[in-house]
Amino acid sequence: MDYDADGFVRVLDEEGHVVDADAMPDLPDETLVGMYRDMRLTRHFDQRAINIQRQGRLGTFASGAGQEGAQVGSTYALADDDWILYQYREHGAVVVRGLDAGYLEYWMGHESGNASLAEKGIFPLNIAIADHLPHAVGMSWASKLKGDDRAAVVHFGDGATSEGDFHEAMNFAGVFDTPTVFFCNNNGWAISHPVENQTASDTIAVKADAYGMEGVRVDGMDPLACYAVTAEAVERARDPADGETRPTLIEAVTYRFGAHTTADDPTVYRDDEEVETWKQRDPLKRFEAFLRRTDRLDDEREAEIRADIEEYVAGIIDEASTVDADPGSMFEHAYAELPPELQRQREGFLSMLEAYGDEAFLRE
Repeated sequence: MDYDADGFVRVLDEEGHVVDADAMPDLPDETLVGMYRDMRLTRHFDQRAINIQRQGRLGTFASGAGQEGAQVGSTYALADDDWILYQYREHGAVVVRGLDAGYLEYWMGHESGNASLAEKGIFPLNIAIADHLPHAVGMSWASKLKGDDRAAVVHFGDGATSEGDFHEAMNFAGVFDTPTVFFCNNNGWAISHPVENQTASDTIAVKADAYGMEGVRVDGMDPLACYAVTAEAVERARDPADGETRPTLIEAVTYRFGAHTTADDPTVYRDDEEVETWKQRDPLKRFEAFLRRTDRLDDEREAEIRADIEEYVAGIIDEASTVDADPGSMFEHAYAELPPELQRQREGFLSMLEAYGDEAFLRE
């Protein structure tokens, strides 16, 4: 697998032409179309989630528009029982494992949404930057010690590489040869800070050298390239030729088209011209052009996919909207046994709710 003139592993150019036939994954037509459907579903879900957030029906939401190629492409390269640990923007990884109303429940404030992810081999959504990386290494190390062949793929942003957890996790993985795939979604911005303010290294992938592991830089707007490098990394983690599992750091160079979250205004720190330049590399348009050019997709099939997606997302929004909030649940999940002081607070809180109902939240 070779780098192109821009320093990336790339299979498709911006017009959807194959530029590296050797790196082209050997996938059935139905898998390629399925990958496109999941990318399209991820984009539509993203748009609908932002809409209902603006209506006050959803909490603060992190848009992933523009990053579907990296998320979906990389997840397609995994086995069904491989672990996925993600930051908060990788909705495409969840879509591949099975998007349902439970995922929306989390964003609506219900912890049950996180519980539903566990059933899909996905670690609970992570808000604190980079602190899930050591967990990924621990989980993959446990797999190695148990003798199974499950890999752990951990997604994070470029800003996470400035955190100590990133370096500690990389160092541990390199020393103990854990079957971990570190997948950095380098979208150019850590909220309002550009990537050049995150590191003095030429790339993020080159950081792998310091920890004795392979570092790969891939075009994150190219789903087939992301599939190819992730498949190779998972193979290295699971069943390497030399008999020893090895971790890998992948840097997927991509871009978020929208705001960091719905609480952000990217126009303050980004130029419209920059955004439009990156939109010319849209992973959806690129992949659709490839599928049409190779007669795997036509207008009729595209219309069916869009209609099916719109109906499906509308259905899970309706389902998630029926879930009633349980304010008392905020005391659960932090401790196996609630400490006495929190028991006292919980009893007082529930007594206030019983006495005043919804007005309890409005009292001074």
